[in-house]
Parts: sequence; structure tokens; C-alpha cells
Amino acid sequence: MTTFTFVRHGQTDWNLERRIQGATDVPLNETGREQARETGRVLAERRWDGIVASPLSRARETAEIIGSFVGIPEVELVDALVERRYGEVEGLNGEEIAARFPDPTAPVPGREKRSAVVARVLPALQALADEHPDAALIVVSHGGVIGSLVRYITEKRLPGKGELIANGSAHDFLIEDGEVSLASFNGVELDRSIRSRAPLALELTLPS
Repeated sequence: MTTFTFVRHGQTDWNLERRIQGATDVPLNETGREQARETGRVLAERRWDGIVASPLSRARETAEIIGSFVGIPEVELVDALVERRYGEVEGLNGEEIAARFPDPTAPVPGREKRSAVVARVLPALQALADEHPDAALIVVSHGGVIGSLVRYITEKRLPGKGELIANGSAHDFLIEDGEVSLASFNGVELDRSIRSRAPLALELTLPS
């Protein structure tokens, strides 16, 4: 069994301005760096075998800061952990998106489906589990990636309505016997009525 503690990167100026980032490489701001330090202090209370991260600078720097607290200076970059691509809405805030795409049900050119995010992340997790059996890894990624995995595993019961994947938040996933499970979400164990385990092979198509 391999444990993956997914951490969302610290805050950026675009987060503060509520702009969609997607695959755009936006750096951390000072608040984001302090959030990474705080997460590092918390995670330093546990034992870790490695840190992996999305190659986008906001995730990479968050991982490097956390690594300085947990005693792991080397960060492995994994392309599949990059944020969900949002196409033509990247860089826009809510008002600008509504003005450009007034029909919220209409497809946005270039926006990656959640199912596609899950389909690229699951094989990467399996490869990491094969490479690091029985290890505990910190995975610094993005809100869209973490949210897509959580929706897949829980059959869209989580995140709840209006519930965000906060900057610097940590969520525990496990890979074992061809399945991925969610052990905790935002530091809270799951209600037993919510599915917490799913196949590593994508079994459903999630809405975009």
C-alpha cells in the first residue's frame, strides 16, 4: 500500500483575484509561501519517503518549501499532475467568464473534462505506487486535480456544494490492490455512507 497525501499549492495573485489559472504558470505570492510553510510544519509531524509535484511553479515551489520542513530536499516532478486545462477561460474571473460565455451549460473551447483529468492522473499514481511500494508520499498538485479525483472516488458526493479545495489543504489517498481510496478529505474521515474506494481504471465519465 502506498499513501499519497495530496496538497493543494499555496495562494497566487490569481487565486486572490478569483481568476481561473488552469495550465497557466502563475507563481506563489507571499501568502502562498506562508501557507506552504504552515503545511510543512504540520506534515513534519509525520514520516515521509518522498515528495512529488506538478511542474507548474506554484506547485513546485510549494513542494520545495514543504520539503525544507520534512527533510526531503529533492522534489520529483510529474507532468500528469498538472492542473486541469480550462482553455479560453484561463485568466478570467467570474464576471468576465459570464460575459464571454453567458450560457453556463455551453462547452468552453479547450477546457479539459474532469474525466480526462482522472484518466491521466490515475496511471501516474499507479506508476508512483509501483516505484515506491509501502511508501508515504507528499503530492503537491492543484484544486482541479484533487477535486476531480475526489469526485471520481466518492461518486460526486464530495466536495459538497460550495466546498473548496483550500490552498495548502491536505487530503489522504491510498493505492492498494488495483484500487484508489480516499482516507480523509480536508483532514476529516469520510462518512461511511460515501464511497471511499474506486478502481484505478476509470469506470465512469464525469461531467465537464
